[in-house]
Amino acid sequence: MIRINLVPGAARNAKRRLPSLGSFRLRPSAPSLPSVDRWMLFVVTAWIVGPLAVGWMYMETGTRIDDLTVSIEPARIDSVRYAEMRGTNELLLARKDSIAQKLQVIQEIDAGRFAWVHIMDEIARSLPPYTWLMNVVSRPTEASLDAPRFTIEGRAGNTFAIVEFMQELEASPFLRSITLITTDQVREGEALIYSFTLEGEFQPPPPDVIQTVPVFQGREGD
Repeated sequence: MIRINLVPGAARNAKRRLPSLGSFRLRPSAPSLPSVDRWMLFVVTAWIVGPLAVGWMYMETGTRIDDLTVSIEPARIDSVRYAEMRGTNELLLARKDSIAQKLQVIQEIDAGRFAWVHIMDEIARSLPPYTWLMNVVSRPTEASLDAPRFTIEGRAGNTFAIVEFMQELEASPFLRSITLITTDQVREGEALIYSFTLEGEFQPPPPDVIQTVPVFQGREGD
């Protein structure tokens, strides 16, 4: 009896040979490793590495602190020295201001000390002939000591002498504001003369008209 296989590809499948049992070889199986928990491994690593990192950071911080201490110490010493120098400088400046104020007061007093000497000297130098003085008084004012005001009372043979006297006083570098206050004709004995009253003010002269000399002069050979 003849059988025909009508299934496509059946002939080719039939030609395939089945593997023989001898072609299979058993391989020994490798031993399996136990599974490791990743979180446990991280914790263990942290416990080991953490103290080491903390110790290294502590040592590094200590080293930096020592370096900063070494560098800060000279700066602290300089700061203390500068503070002392500043205090000394402020003390010297305060003393300088105090001395300057005292010198100013002394100069003001000294400037007014010889004012009346110059006033009397200029009046005597400016007095013309046939003119004489009756009184020279100070006029109290609110002006400073170096500019006192004064009043002159006198007699003159004529009005020309009074005018000349006023002109000489006004020409003095030490006097200013010479003003005629009163003038009257009076009789003394058998003569008629003129009485007059003048007012004026002392002024500090320009430096170029003053000749100064040292108070203390050295001896020869010193």
